[in-house]
Amino acid sequence: MSVATLEQNLNEESKEIRSVKEQYITFKVSEQEYGVSITSVREIKGWTHTTKLPNSPSYMRGVVNLRGTVVPILDLRSRFGMGITEVTPTHVVMIVALNNRMVGVLVDAVCDILSIEATDVRPVPNMNVEEDHKVVNGLVQKDERMVALLDLSKVFDASIFLEDHSAMLNTITQELESN
Repeated sequence: MSVATLEQNLNEESKEIRSVKEQYITFKVSEQEYGVSITSVREIKGWTHTTKLPNSPSYMRGVVNLRGTVVPILDLRSRFGMGITEVTPTHVVMIVALNNRMVGVLVDAVCDILSIEATDVRPVPNMNVEEDHKVVNGLVQKDERMVALLDLSKVFDASIFLEDHSAMLNTITQELESN
């Protein structure tokens, strides 16, 4: 194989690598559109009543039984400091995998599935926020809208509330399984 052919093959492979697209599910909270990697989303379902747990964070709406698994439901609007979501039948819960647990995220509406090339993701402007607390991985301009790509593991520090309530969640799970 000639050097020119090798270079051409490498250039073609490099173009393919650069054009790899990742898919994101976008959703709205208030008027802002956010996106999370489609690989973390397990299910999208309508709002259902939750069972509130004592001493839980204000953004934790409670838990639901999802086919025998107790799933905490977290209010993204509340977590972002925009107040508690006044739930209507049109609100949606996205069931996502977060730190090896299933968690429900309450959002206003699911919007779209976007295929985004890595080169389309723009960095978040520096706002003197500690690196550990950045919840937005990047920004993407799609048509007339700007979508903020979230890192849900940083939005909801799951290790804190899941450890605090793990005994309670285990008890509830055991009760559900015995019934």
